[in-house]
Amino acid sequence: MKYTGITLITGANGFIGFELLKELSKDSNLKIRVTDIRDDKINLLKKPNIELIKSDIRNQKELSTLLNGVDRIFHVAGICNLSTDFDRLKPINVDAVDKLTNIAVQNSVKAYVHFSSSSVYGTYNGNPFKETDVCNPKDSYAKSKYAGEQIVTERIKNGLKAIILRPCTVYGPGCNDGAGKVFSRPGQIAGIPGDGKKKLANVRVEDVARAAIYLSEKENTFGQIYNIADDDHPSLEEALELASKTFGSKINKIHIPLLLLKIISKLESPIAKLQGRIPDLEYEAIKYLYDDYYMDNEKLKSTGYKLLYPNFVSSMESMKLI
Repeated sequence: MKYTGITLITGANGFIGFELLKELSKDSNLKIRVTDIRDDKINLLKKPNIELIKSDIRNQKELSTLLNGVDRIFHVAGICNLSTDFDRLKPINVDAVDKLTNIAVQNSVKAYVHFSSSSVYGTYNGNPFKETDVCNPKDSYAKSKYAGEQIVTERIKNGLKAIILRPCTVYGPGCNDGAGKVFSRPGQIAGIPGDGKKKLANVRVEDVARAAIYLSEKENTFGQIYNIADDDHPSLEEALELASKTFGSKINKIHIPLLLLKIISKLESPIAKLQGRIPDLEYEAIKYLYDDYYMDNEKLKSTGYKLLYPNFVSSMESMKLI
């Protein structure tokens, strides 16, 4: 499918949004409109086909202006923070989705790609998570992302041509927050959480962006949900040791009980809040370390999409060159 109108990216200054912008802007004929509260990274791409409009996606009037002439939307903007209360997440992760998709339906937008999260599945149930699984979100962030999904699902019934993406832990160049940051840049690794044997699900940011674009250009992907994950499931200890080798970071190989990590997280949280930053160790994130985390990516691959980085080991090797 070709798009002759404007392609809109919300949250284009963020980790995933900026990678998406870089990939899309390779097509000099594509008209791209981006929005975010900040624009420091966006301004690094000095390309004539990129139009920046600073806006607040919570504002209905600003959204209406933003969507003028748009025929494809990549909705990446959101609060990705497991330590934030649902009431603070809701205006962005839920209410803004409602407003944005409502206008998209009214404007007969050709494609709406919604970035959700694999956290909507909840804790691991012993089988790789599939798109058809019943969702059981546990924390406020996961609940807000699932609520956003439900709005999109209802809009699909009203004619919205939408695709829902559920990426797992995203890592890669430019990642400074969240679970993926330890696999993305140098930094001391204070210890191995728990027994270190739990399996992980990860995906490079480049594959998240490329898959989103690829799926938006297919005719038979609308109305569907897709897991975005690579083929590999390294153990936590294996992944941390590989990150240490990749970036030359120091790693303390002592195993830290998860209960102790929870206590440390509780102590760090108010300090991080005063400093206006996301805690290095989010309490809710620790809960995901008690079990393996397997993602099924067969549905994505069945569309013909070829992962750029299917293997975690080779992916980390490539990070040395960046």
